[in-house]
Amino acid sequence: MPLILPDPARYPSQLAEKRERFCAEFAAFALPEPAVFASPTTHYRLRAEFRAWQHDGGWDYAMFDPENPRQPVLMADFPVADAAICALMPKLRAATLAVDALHRRLYGVEFLATLSGDMLVTLIYHRPLDAAWEEAARALAADLGIAVIGRSKGQKLVLERDWVDECLNVDGRQLHYRQFEGGFSQPNASVNEKMLAWARAQAAPLGGDLLELYCGNGNFTVALAPLFAKVLATEVSKTSVRAALHNLEVNAVGNTAIVRMASEEISAALSGRERFQRMQGIDLATYDFSTIFVDPPRSGLDPATLELAAGFANILYISCNPQTLRDNVAALAATHRIAAAAVFDQFPYTHHLECGLLLQRR
Repeated sequence: MPLILPDPARYPSQLAEKRERFCAEFAAFALPEPAVFASPTTHYRLRAEFRAWQHDGGWDYAMFDPENPRQPVLMADFPVADAAICALMPKLRAATLAVDALHRRLYGVEFLATLSGDMLVTLIYHRPLDAAWEEAARALAADLGIAVIGRSKGQKLVLERDWVDECLNVDGRQLHYRQFEGGFSQPNASVNEKMLAWARAQAAPLGGDLLELYCGNGNFTVALAPLFAKVLATEVSKTSVRAALHNLEVNAVGNTAIVRMASEEISAALSGRERFQRMQGIDLATYDFSTIFVDPPRSGLDPATLELAAGFANILYISCNPQTLRDNVAALAATHRIAAAAVFDQFPYTHHLECGLLLQRR
């Protein structure tokens, strides 16, 4: 795939093609008309990573086209990125070029922004970072009003914090999220707000308790929890669990328990095949699960998790890979039908498509 740069004039037809392809792929399952949620056509991505291409005593932001991977594409601007990232790029470059400790052997720059205006920048080096770098980086952070992290082999120097705080508007509520450097967060926050609202609309009439797998930093958990009596959520990443626990607290979500377990493990626990120390204090017999929510990796649901999901009246499924989603729907077709569908264009101008289904027991 070539290096993607936005062409707003192409966007409507490109999105229409994605919708048509999605409908064709799921036509065999009596797919209802999907809701379609578009992305902003520029400045939609809140994460951006660049090489710092050193040349002629200075450096420029660079990316590489997979079709010509040896040739850097130097970039003064990157209209895919959030407007705040684009505004910061020349200021950061100029500020680092003015200080040898900041630009010497600088290898990469990573930006993590939020709709709420927070910004974290990670500077990556091919040299050890010392006290001179830290002093200069603290001055840089203060001058630009950003948080800064320095990385080199075996080093991670955090100046003040390694996270940003986000605020999303969903169904008239403000939802607050802490996002850690290196942890997963949805890169297109505008579309993420639409995903959360759609998921809430599907969950609102279901009632009972919710089991959520792959909860990450609690992105969907925070939005969905108020619609259910109780929620049990699972996640394997320590960083994501840390973020999710914070996000539940800051949003005053009190009906949710999070356990650090893989989906196969929770399947074994719910079936009674195994007992886990990490489940201590959680009485599964007190849950009346009506719904399972899953947002799995690109590989989709494994056989054990599919077997678990088949036992639920409602399966709310967010997918970043329509092909594995289709395979999972086929595996569940004997027990569940598609009651609602949506496509979310998280990644404009690419073939990637995020999609959502509500599957209900026949």
